[in-house]
Amino acid sequence: MTLSRQAGLIPIGEIVAREVLPRLRHAQKLPLRISCCGAVGYHGLDDADGFDRMAVIGECPSPKDAMMIANRRVAHGDIRIDTDDTLRFRPRIVIIQDRDLGLVLAGEIRAGIVIWQQPVASDTEARRVVTEASRLRSIAFSASGRGDAASTRDHRARASLLEARLVDPYWRETAADLLRLPRAA
Repeated sequence: MTLSRQAGLIPIGEIVAREVLPRLRHAQKLPLRISCCGAVGYHGLDDADGFDRMAVIGECPSPKDAMMIANRRVAHGDIRIDTDDTLRFRPRIVIIQDRDLGLVLAGEIRAGIVIWQQPVASDTEARRVVTEASRLRSIAFSASGRGDAASTRDHRARASLLEARLVDPYWRETAADLLRLPRAA
């Protein structure tokens, strides 16, 4: 006697593989950490005397919530690294990372808004971005050796913006969906 599968019944193994395991994997990557990378310096000193610093903004349960918090904090100029009023923090890039420090999304801060960077679409594009960012960092290193602080800072900033597109493969589709413009009805 053979047993036939009735229409509409799905084996438990298929349900676990398709629905349960992806949710568990996603839950393991949470919460998401929001950070801001920027330049720190004291009022009255030359920008060449400044240094880069990372400031943690907070944690969130979803990429959408993280984007909203980052946008709000940047718009209000509410990102500080210290209570010292003479220490000036100029935020440049907002970074959202998962628990494993995989990049979820990143954006450049300009004029009080976050310009979220479109994630790379493939591993091939990621390799091109890494190659170009490495080239820019090499130019920055050469400029640093010549004592050209402005060129060093500029090339490092351009490399960082390129690297902001290197979203972890797990998050690429989610990040692209979040950045997709609403379609007109």
